[in-house]
This record gives sequence, C-alpha cells and structure tokens, in this order.
Amino acid sequence: METAQKHTVEEDVEELARLARALGHPHRIAILRYLRCCNTCICGDIVERLPIAQSTVSQHLKKLKEAGWIQGEIEGPRTCYCVAPHTLARFRELIEKL
Repeated sequence: METAQKHTVEEDVEELARLARALGHPHRIAILRYLRCCNTCICGDIVERLPIAQSTVSQHLKKLKEAGWIQGEIEGPRTCYCVAPHTLARFRELIEKL
C-alpha cells in the first residue's frame, strides 16, 4: 500500500514540475493572464496586446499547449486559444499538496 501512495506522490511531483516548467517564462505568464481575462483569442490579439513578436508568441503558445495550460480550436484559417480550466484547477490542487 505504501508503494502505491509513494508512486502517486511521485506522479504528482512530476506533473507539478512539468506544469511549473511551462510557466518558467514571464511571457508565458503574461499570455495566460491575457487569455484568462478575455477567455479566448487568436495569436494576433496577443501580439497586439503584449509587446512580443508574433513568432515568439507562437512559440510560447506551443509550449503552453504542449503542457496542457491552453487549448486551441481551429476556426477557419486561425486558431482560437483559451486557458484549460481543468489544468488550472489541477495546478492549484498540486500546489496545495506542497
């Protein structure tokens, strides 16, 4: 039984580290804040709002999406991004376990 608990704790630690790594850049935090405030937007909206080049925004969006922080839905020629609420809730849960 202890092994199962230890394994769960290790998985939680790995998940928390993965999510925290994705937040390891100030631009990514700024992007998440912006997405939470406006609920959904396209890359161009972020570029207009934040002083970050389009290619840099795209790279950060990719990292955030890979980590599960955001989700994107293709609408015609563009992708609308929003914060993944389940990831935010899970991150809070993992932080509370520290």
